[in-house]
Amino acid sequence: MLKIENLQKNYKNFSLNCSMEIKPGYVTGLIGQNGAGKSTTFKAILGLISIDGGMVRVFDKDLKDFNVEDKEKIGIVLSDSGFSGYLTIKDIIPVLSNLYKCFDKEFFMDQIRKFKLPIDKKIKDFSTGMKVKLKVLIAISHNADLLILDEPTAGLDVLARDELLEMLREYMEKDERHSILISSHISSDLETLCDDFYMIDEGKIILHEDTDVLLSEYALLKVDEKQYASLDKEYIIRFKKESYGYSCLTNQKQYYIDNNPDIIIEKGNIDELITMMIKGNK
Repeated sequence: MLKIENLQKNYKNFSLNCSMEIKPGYVTGLIGQNGAGKSTTFKAILGLISIDGGMVRVFDKDLKDFNVEDKEKIGIVLSDSGFSGYLTIKDIIPVLSNLYKCFDKEFFMDQIRKFKLPIDKKIKDFSTGMKVKLKVLIAISHNADLLILDEPTAGLDVLARDELLEMLREYMEKDERHSILISSHISSDLETLCDDFYMIDEGKIILHEDTDVLLSEYALLKVDEKQYASLDKEYIIRFKKESYGYSCLTNQKQYYIDNNPDIIIEKGNIDELITMMIKGNK
């Protein structure tokens, strides 16, 4: 569906160099702190910025070979994109009908009613959640096979996030070929949505793992000085000094459960794993 190899983009104080693959039928999360390179990666994938090296292929085609039909197969939500705030939903419907050959007006209007979005109100007067829902609805209403969503949950309250994630689940259920690449710095939002995660830091991918493996096999060990000294560190990925001793990240939770019954072993959420991968010592 989407494959990038050694994608490179160099700025004065930042360099991107990463490889990723999004498979058909997968929801893949790109996670990391603000400024880690998520938006740069998305803009490079979409051809919005020039690249300094590497390869980007979507639907097994190079971006420069894309035609209008290929572009219609991608639905995009970027934080700094969208229709003018002075338009209403009623205003943009004919625009979408002319812009996309496969625009499904009936589906679009059904979803507008479902999420109670006002059709006569100017978009600039929408809440943050309403604006994001509208962007995602536009992205999924023209028969796109691939969604590329940059930080769509940022700034949303719990209810709005849940409604957005439900919208994306329904999109995936419609066709087994559908795929999503979604970024977030609040990764726990995506634990129930994504099949796998890429973790990016300072422009480089530092971890790629299936969600099931992250949630079942990764863990945080909480140990005092004495326990740390005697701990088998073969399966410790990162460690960090704490007031009580050390916290240690492992991807072999069961090994330490079996061999160290006296230590505290916590199932960390994905945000905690990010913190350890970025701030912990090797």
